[in-house]
Amino acid sequence: MKDRYPLLARINSPTDLRALPVKELPQVAAELREYLLHSVARVGGHFAAGMGVVELTVAVHYVFNTPHDRLVWDVGHQCYPHKILTGRRDRIATIRRRGGLAPFPTPEESVYDTFAVGHSSTSISAALGMALAARREGVERKCVAIIGDGAMTAGMAFEALNHLGDVYADVLVILNDNEMSISPNVGALSNYLTRILSSRVYSTMREGGKKILRQMPPMWELARRTEEHVKGMVAPGTLFEEMGLNYFGPVDGHDVVSLVHTLQNLRAHKGPRLLHVVTRKGKGYEPAESDPVGYHAVPIFDPERGVTPGSAKKAVSYTQVFSDWVCDMAARDERLVAITPAMREGSGLVAFHQTYPERYFDVGIAEQHAVTLAGGMARDGLHPVVAIYSTFLQRAYDQLIHDVALPNLPVLFAIDRAGVVGPDGPTHAGSFDLSYLRCIPNLVVMCPADENQCRQMLYTGFLHDGPAAVRYPRGTGPGADIQQEMQALPIGRGAVVRQGGSGLAILAFGSPLNAALEAAEGLDATVADMRFVKPLDEALIDRLAAEHDLLVTVEDNVVAGGAGSAVGEYLARVGRPTALLHLGLPDRFMAHGSREELLAEAGLDAAGITRSILEHWEPQDCAPPRSHVLS
Repeated sequence: MKDRYPLLARINSPTDLRALPVKELPQVAAELREYLLHSVARVGGHFAAGMGVVELTVAVHYVFNTPHDRLVWDVGHQCYPHKILTGRRDRIATIRRRGGLAPFPTPEESVYDTFAVGHSSTSISAALGMALAARREGVERKCVAIIGDGAMTAGMAFEALNHLGDVYADVLVILNDNEMSISPNVGALSNYLTRILSSRVYSTMREGGKKILRQMPPMWELARRTEEHVKGMVAPGTLFEEMGLNYFGPVDGHDVVSLVHTLQNLRAHKGPRLLHVVTRKGKGYEPAESDPVGYHAVPIFDPERGVTPGSAKKAVSYTQVFSDWVCDMAARDERLVAITPAMREGSGLVAFHQTYPERYFDVGIAEQHAVTLAGGMARDGLHPVVAIYSTFLQRAYDQLIHDVALPNLPVLFAIDRAGVVGPDGPTHAGSFDLSYLRCIPNLVVMCPADENQCRQMLYTGFLHDGPAAVRYPRGTGPGADIQQEMQALPIGRGAVVRQGGSGLAILAFGSPLNAALEAAEGLDATVADMRFVKPLDEALIDRLAAEHDLLVTVEDNVVAGGAGSAVGEYLARVGRPTALLHLGLPDRFMAHGSREELLAEAGLDAAGITRSILEHWEPQDCAPPRSHVLS
């Protein structure tokens, strides 16, 4: 460590960083970038965003007295360099692994992580809240929000900016402008910032100013050195100035010495300020600079070769099933349009975008707008498909209820990353969608148990004359053969897939079906593939309750208010006393780890299901001994 990274090896906290002379900071940044490259290459993880903010991270920790001064990161996948500089350097190789560092800022992990971050566009609101708290308590501290990677496309950021300018709080907003979110940036603001810097009017003003300033050598030299700063003052800052912020920039986000001097000047200012910093995602590693989308999050790779496609044939993921279906369906129905809130790659819409560009709508990081946009399209004859992660749909709950479900509009929600998601941790877990969806009138809610069911449920939901949701997990399924011919499923109908001889029935909702079947072999239990959470197959529940002593519901969703609760509510409503056991995710936020590790922790693997059942049910003579079951 000391031989390869002589300066970085001495930095165990920002205090150590601040002890160095400014002239050594470029070397610190170079070592940090190299260390980040080789660390992420060894374990995988978020990559391109962190590479792009190396100098900015060094500069803010050098200038501000963290953690006393509050540093709030937005879109937390850019925080790896921050973690390395704040005492977690030697643990960075554990990031996203069970028991290791969290992938995003986590206050429980470090005092330098001032605010938990998962979803985007929250930093300005949080920093403003901290600044107002400091004002009220009479505490002298600086509050800095670093927002970027597309987060400025979200309405929440502008709500916070509007309030910040109104209350005139002491907050510095650093806009990290890398022209990217995860997918390329979209929207009028992004286009405005780009267009204004290349406009003829701006060029004329710039060249005219140069002619005048050349007649005053001292002023010309000052203008020449700060050309990028002056450039920003002419036009891009107009929007922010009108909102009550003092605008500075744009400045080169990869010139660490210049950044330090700029930040030192701004630290001395009071009130709301915005510094526009221009960076390059993936900076310092050519493959990532050329393909920042592909290098947003990476598997283990060789830095000399870059990320290369695996030679082995990969199993088909649920995301790929959706990708294939939406293209096939679009070929059959010209009314189909696809909407995504800045998740083209993650949601599987790349092929659709390439094939049907005029029917593809990326709205930026604006989930609320995405859902109401779909409602407006559906109102006037189109048939929108909203491709969205479960955790991000939470941000548009009001719009889902008022703008789609209430008017009963035919919008299909393809909900990816449902249930536990694994290494990205609790901020990205889709643990709650069955609970928050099933209580909404008019909405059909489906959860496929395999890849073919996913395809057929998407088709079923698309044909339904009203809102429908298909929620499916991250990654691959059990490897079912996918039927290319699309067939609509009877809505609200499940099926018994294993008939047992004991007094036990397991009702599986979605992906836990295979674990339930494995557990049922040892318990000689009946297993039902429920398929629909809303409407429930009430006739099937009646039959199973009449024929069995104990009903066990299993779901990859929190138990509270989930699919199992729906079963219990139905049985109570019809007055059928039945012994019930609900298995699902616990009433707490689960830490990061692999999906398999988290399912086992929640007791949703075959062993866990068996163990939980045996704690509540005495096997009949037909069942094997407990010791055999538990093995």
